[in-house]
Amino acid sequence: MRIVIYGAGAVGGYYGARLAQAGEDVVFVARGRQLAALRSDGLVVESIVGDVRLERVAATDDPASPGEADAVLVATKTWQVEAAGRAVRPLVGPETVVVPLQNGVEAPTQLDRSLPAEAVAGGLTRILCELVEPGRIRHSGIDPVIVMGERDGRRTGRCDPLAEALERAPGVSVVVSDDIEAELWHKLLLMAPVSGVCAVARAPLGQVRATPPARDLLRRSMEETAAVAAARGARLPDGVIAASLAFLDGLPHGSIPSMHRDIAAGRPSELEQLSGAVVRLGRECGVATPVHQFMYAALLPSELTARGEGSGR
Repeated sequence: MRIVIYGAGAVGGYYGARLAQAGEDVVFVARGRQLAALRSDGLVVESIVGDVRLERVAATDDPASPGEADAVLVATKTWQVEAAGRAVRPLVGPETVVVPLQNGVEAPTQLDRSLPAEAVAGGLTRILCELVEPGRIRHSGIDPVIVMGERDGRRTGRCDPLAEALERAPGVSVVVSDDIEAELWHKLLLMAPVSGVCAVARAPLGQVRATPPARDLLRRSMEETAAVAAARGARLPDGVIAASLAFLDGLPHGSIPSMHRDIAAGRPSELEQLSGAVVRLGRECGVATPVHQFMYAALLPSELTARGEGSGR
């Protein structure tokens, strides 16, 4: 398959490397120092499920150059999705499937603004990884999985070729879901609370979950997210909050959500698409979200400063 990875950071780099390792025709769309490293030195993945070193990879900063793709994995940050949709338009033909892998629940709708709706599937990934330096990715936690599916719940078979390619890739699991909306909300229930609480506490996950008041914030923010999901018609599994807390308990003590890492470094983060989305979507359906409102308000000044929008006075 011709698979284009749009956004070759930690997540896109990991899955693109695994697909290339399995022999797929992979093209990375990247920029800046990451693009230079991919072109000159290839790509290295250090992983708890097995390392991979690719001496050569196909990389470009021109998303039109690969031509029509069989599949496009959009692995940018959440606030870059709309621009990504415009950029990948030349890659999309009548049989192309576009799968976003962002946190949050709004990426497919954002891609619809630039791409044919029938080209866009729902998707997400579960993985804990970071870009250590250009061309080098470290995967340190969570067995990597991609979940994707048609947004209306039909099983059209359109996602199957990509799923089969992912199944052949070492260090990757894949699920084709008949309820991708529920899957997206399930992940938001995990990511928005842990990202917000760790960022507000300025502490890694291990310290947060071991501190009773902070752990209570995690639980309460999960309950708020579940209430918004239910009000919007998403069907979350029974016991989802207890299961999510148990999942967090199993992660390494030093785990740091990417949003916390970005805020601490003064970079733009996914605040608007995580706690901000819970607040915004809750308001639309009349569900109160006081914990997420607190986290969003507390982190917004730093976010605006990182984006050059703060007054600074």
